[in-house]
Amino acid sequence: MTTTAAIRVADLSKDYRGTRAVDSVSFDVPHGSITGFLGPNGAGKSTTLRMLVGLTEPTGGSATVLGRRYTELLNPGRRVGVLLDASAQHSGRTGLEILRLGAMMMGLPDRRAEEMIEKVGLSKAESRRRTGTYSLGMRQRLGVAHALLGDPKVLILDEPANGLDPAGIHWMRTLLKEFADDGGSVLLSSHLLHEIEVVADDLVVIGRGRIVARGSKNDLLAGSGVYVRSTDDEGLAAGMRAVGVGFTDHPDGGFTVGAEAEHIANIAAAAGITLRELRADDEAGLEQLFLRLTADDAREDVKS
Repeated sequence: MTTTAAIRVADLSKDYRGTRAVDSVSFDVPHGSITGFLGPNGAGKSTTLRMLVGLTEPTGGSATVLGRRYTELLNPGRRVGVLLDASAQHSGRTGLEILRLGAMMMGLPDRRAEEMIEKVGLSKAESRRRTGTYSLGMRQRLGVAHALLGDPKVLILDEPANGLDPAGIHWMRTLLKEFADDGGSVLLSSHLLHEIEVVADDLVVIGRGRIVARGSKNDLLAGSGVYVRSTDDEGLAAGMRAVGVGFTDHPDGGFTVGAEAEHIANIAAAAGITLRELRADDEAGLEQLFLRLTADDAREDVKS
């Protein structure tokens, strides 16, 4: 069965006790690409991913992988690799045992487990240790090995670089790029915005359960910021808030603003404020875009 997208999420919603955690979320992940899935804690990222792989039943909408619901795929591990929680591994089993059991369930030979141990950079000695003794970074590598075990065409990964050192993050970046270059598709949720900015082709940003931005990385970042500085930055900030224009403080003073330069100039003029500088912000990147889009949604005390 063919489809124009490797992953398709359409009007996906989830209610918990009358509270809408995910609200009509829609996006596609194209074939042969990496899509970054971003949002603050509590925004609905993990709930969306759990619905995508059949662990949580949606209240409404649909989600398909390779044209089918995940639960309808025959031997899904051979087509879709999933890593949602690297700590969800049997602490009393060795890494190699976990992969061998996975290989057996997928109808793969034992040697596939050894091949994946080598691919993710775990040593033979580490693979024979019980996973309860693993560091978080080692568990992440084992989780990625399990996701790759069936030689899938799609990867769905939630925070796979969490706990990795700089060398491990570089390894993860290289692995995902090679996977996509070979025609694979990746949906990648991460708080490491720089890494998303480096590897992603497309971005989906969620806040309070709703999509607040989606599109190609280049298109979204191209308009991610205008730098403005004035004779009265406090008054300009009040004027922008009054009309709902998002902005963040700039380290050199003034603001990075998510609006057209002409709109900012009109706000300043209406407030009788003289602008000292108004230009495209060459340093504005994914972090500035993320902060601007989710400034009203960010919460540090909840999980997504």
